[in-house]
Amino acid sequence: MAIGFMEVLLLKAKGLHDMDIFARMDPYVLLQYKGQERKSSVHHGGGSNPVWNEKIVFRVEYPGSGNQYKLDLKIMDKDVFSADDFVGQTTIYVKDLLAEGVEKGSSELRPHKYRVVGADQSYCGEIEVGITFTLKEEEYDNEDIGGWRQSYF
Repeated sequence: MAIGFMEVLLLKAKGLHDMDIFARMDPYVLLQYKGQERKSSVHHGGGSNPVWNEKIVFRVEYPGSGNQYKLDLKIMDKDVFSADDFVGQTTIYVKDLLAEGVEKGSSELRPHKYRVVGADQSYCGEIEVGITFTLKEEEYDNEDIGGWRQSYF
């Protein structure tokens, strides 16, 4: 089993359905991968076209337990006096990215626009995301590496 890091470049969203009536939406993204969850910053007043330009990192094992190699992104609207509103979501399947990264040492999905769908599965905008996977170099114990050792005379 290989271990590495999947870095998600969360760029921006466009054409999101605004959930707030009297003010502009304050969107953020919940990113989930195999039980790990991360949260982007809130773009206060970002409205329907927020920009994040953030890097979010997940620790990844490949092949790992289960076969669900997917990254879920849920766009939420931050509310102060009530529960946050669900705006939409998208899923990015990363199995091929991870397999290539394990084979070559690293791999990349260049920034791409993904469709965002609402709770009723209708189109409600797009989100631009890039992903890279980097294989973690194996850690060696100093005793196992060739070369001279400290003398105890």
